[in-house]
Amino acid sequence: MSQETTAPSSQSSALVPMIIIGVLFFVFGFVTWLNGALIPFLEIVCELNGFQALFVTFAFYIAYTVMALPAALVLRRTGYKTGMVLGLAVMAVGSLIFIPAAQASNYAIFLVALFVLGTGLTLLQTASNPYIVHIGPHESAAMRMSIMGLLNKGAGVVAPVVFTVWVLTGMDQFHEDVLATLTADERAARLAELSNRLVVPYLYMAGALVVLMLFVHFSALPELKTTEDEPSEDAATDRFGILQYPQAVLGALALFTYVGVEVIAGDTIGLYGRRMDVEHFGSLTSYTMTFMVIGYLIGVACIPRYLSQPKALLGSAVFGILFSVGVLFGSAESEWISEMVYGWTGLFPTVPNTVMFVALLGLANALCWPAIWPLALADLGKYTSVGAALLIMGIAGGAVIPLAYGHFAETTSHQSAYWVMLPCYAYILFYALKGHKMRHWKKP
Repeated sequence: MSQETTAPSSQSSALVPMIIIGVLFFVFGFVTWLNGALIPFLEIVCELNGFQALFVTFAFYIAYTVMALPAALVLRRTGYKTGMVLGLAVMAVGSLIFIPAAQASNYAIFLVALFVLGTGLTLLQTASNPYIVHIGPHESAAMRMSIMGLLNKGAGVVAPVVFTVWVLTGMDQFHEDVLATLTADERAARLAELSNRLVVPYLYMAGALVVLMLFVHFSALPELKTTEDEPSEDAATDRFGILQYPQAVLGALALFTYVGVEVIAGDTIGLYGRRMDVEHFGSLTSYTMTFMVIGYLIGVACIPRYLSQPKALLGSAVFGILFSVGVLFGSAESEWISEMVYGWTGLFPTVPNTVMFVALLGLANALCWPAIWPLALADLGKYTSVGAALLIMGIAGGAVIPLAYGHFAETTSHQSAYWVMLPCYAYILFYALKGHKMRHWKKP
């Protein structure tokens, strides 16, 4: 049997591909974490309740489930590099669809645009994540993934701030109390003015994606070849063979729960802050992303020298449980935690303790993605791309679990609805302790 990968594995030969893929991960983060600011924005523009607004995450992340297996088939035909180029092209189309959506203030078109963006990202993610895992030694894969995550979440810090400065200025004139004083025509005109603020930013985004697409196409990015390229003697076995690997199947479920809690922490904090009259609610996603960046820095520095991949995942699960309890029972009035952590710097406004615990979930979540991927893809051989597609399908947790949060937030309260994260972290704890070690299903 051939080696699992023929991609370059030395530091020097891996440097250029790492830089190119790093740029793509920054793009992933920028596009993905715009949703945190986009959700409360569309809640105002399209006059939605909190549950309806969270269909932003559903439309975006459900694309990963619908398109993951087609993306794997595309990659088998085109290769990883061309797949990345196609993904960027699809994302550019999705960005352009935002323009008629904004001009019409039509929520359905916004959701279509988000689905198309998610489709493009599915192609990119299905190609780039296994590329990073296999471009170097397996034991340091989580460290390389942490570097990529650092760029991804760094973009997540920048994106909500850019969106807030560019789009969410002068939001006092769009407060519900102000809008209630206007006639129906005046209200519609004012909301249309707000919606049209999206046109120029997304036009620029489409242009940037086209430039990046051309850059990747003409770059020196080498093709990744794994043993999956060997012809299979049994097509049916090849199609369903991934189900024989518990580490991959259980890993996909771990990714499902992880992405769900990651999206809740990053994308609902703005809604939660708006309900609590936090003035800078549009930029609160940056708080969560900042703590994720800190977590990724810890991963880069400590994995694998001081911290193994399973232990990193174990720590993430434990801290996720602790911070979730903090969200549920933290004070909605006191701000002493944020005052102690960063308030003394004067750089960022402080927030209530319960909001701070949502932001701290970014720290707990940071190492889940880089730890789960190499643990789940271990020993898959020719099933690597199918395993990657299965993991990408797990990203659907970002579509389903936030909707569960939204349902309970509307029927109970936004604070108490955060309990939905506890069973998710409990499952991640199971995968860290046992699930990733399994190589065979127990026979009855």
